[in-house]
Amino acid sequence: MRALAHILSRFLACLVAACSLAMPVGAGTRLKDIIDVEGVRDNQLIGYGVVFGLNGTGDSLRNCAMLRQSIESMMERLGINTRDSVLNTKNAAAVMVTANLPPFATNGTRIDVTVSAVCNAKSLEGGTLLATPLLGADGQVYASAQGSVAVGAFTASGNSGTSLTRNIPTNGRVPNGATIERELRFDMAAQTELRLSLRNPDFTTASRVAGAINAFVGSDAAFAMDPATVRLRRPAAFGDMSTLIAQIEGLEIEPEQRARVIINETTGVIVMGENVRVSTVAIAQGNLTIQVQETPGVAMPNSFTNAPPVVVPQTDIAVAEDPARLAIVGGNGVPLRELVTGLNALGVSPRDLIVILQALKASGALQADIEVM
Repeated sequence: MRALAHILSRFLACLVAACSLAMPVGAGTRLKDIIDVEGVRDNQLIGYGVVFGLNGTGDSLRNCAMLRQSIESMMERLGINTRDSVLNTKNAAAVMVTANLPPFATNGTRIDVTVSAVCNAKSLEGGTLLATPLLGADGQVYASAQGSVAVGAFTASGNSGTSLTRNIPTNGRVPNGATIERELRFDMAAQTELRLSLRNPDFTTASRVAGAINAFVGSDAAFAMDPATVRLRRPAAFGDMSTLIAQIEGLEIEPEQRARVIINETTGVIVMGENVRVSTVAIAQGNLTIQVQETPGVAMPNSFTNAPPVVVPQTDIAVAEDPARLAIVGGNGVPLRELVTGLNALGVSPRDLIVILQALKASGALQADIEVM
């Protein structure tokens, strides 16, 4: 019996090794890279604060009423009355403070904050953000920010008015500048059912996600509700939802992609997916050049008159048109590689390629969606 068990274990080990060699390595995409889990998300925080310690590059109190009111209120809380005094400082700036509250962050966790000038401050370099409460969408305070502002920019100017600026000096960050004061409670481990959201909605991809999960857990625990959502029920064999998510997020599938052509007419950038197909079509592409040249001429008056010379405009117009080349592109839905090869054979520029793709779509020969950015 021991010998039989040993032979059986050796056979199973060889079978597993053979299957691992037959499976393509890295052929699919992990579920964690294409889905978002319900309840695992950031929350935006925002607050208003004041940055002090600037070297004369802050706001003008005359043009920034909110900064004056902030300084007066702050001084009153510290026992100093500045209501009847004339404040004239440029070492402070009113700023908006923003941050992202990570999911499952606990009290005392430190997060980065972004500081942006509100009024006419020239630079936040060297400033210090004073204690600023950060509020969520419900109006509750979830964090408090304070610290030195790091600005990845600089500005320099001379007496003649010439100035040089690199990046944006009125925008900075406070690394680990905020401390979380309130937690967002979400007990994921106790959940018996939740939803998985696809980042790129597609019916086929949603079905493949559900199929991969069901094959792994051995039951119908997941099903596609719509192209963007897969509902997951926790099987009884798994003690908590966190363990289930940790085990299924490493599963790999091949996500489906829509045939799509992305065009940025401003920069001339064109991106085409691998599923783009083109039917047989003939394309003629030629360049038309029109050159207009003005050559002023002088008409001399009659010698018996005192009239001055007259300038007579002379216009020469030349038209040159390159011979259009007719090329056959496509054929029974050719793939992207052959489409690109055929278009490159025409020697078209990116600008002309945009017009050609739009014409192909209008003729019905391009089996893809065109999105213009």
